[in-house]
Amino acid sequence: MEKDFDNWNKNKKQIHDLDENKLYHEREVWWCNLGVNIGFEEDGIGEIGERPVLILRGFSKDVCLIIPLTNSIKENPYHFALGEIDGRKAFAILSQIRLVDTKRLINKIGFIDQPLFEALRKTVKDLL
Repeated sequence: MEKDFDNWNKNKKQIHDLDENKLYHEREVWWCNLGVNIGFEEDGIGEIGERPVLILRGFSKDVCLIIPLTNSIKENPYHFALGEIDGRKAFAILSQIRLVDTKRLINKIGFIDQPLFEALRKTVKDLL
């Protein structure tokens, strides 16, 4: 599949120039501008490269650790079932955890329950 890095670079410049960072909390699910990435790194979807993500850890008002989400069902240790989010089955892609600037966050979708979040965090720790 051909990736449009040039168009994403234009979008990325616009995101970088935003003046506001979003107020977020751990356990929240957000739409996020992940864009077009290299090789097997998880891309966003659609024209502007958005993808739902789970906030795993906040470090400051500017950066947070996220896990991209998918609705693709895969039976492997790197997909963690989250149940339904925004009316669709959701799975956290544990192999794609990354740090993002909060300028990439678009809008909050919801959050996951504390017990499920703790189970997810334990699974992530066990993978490291």
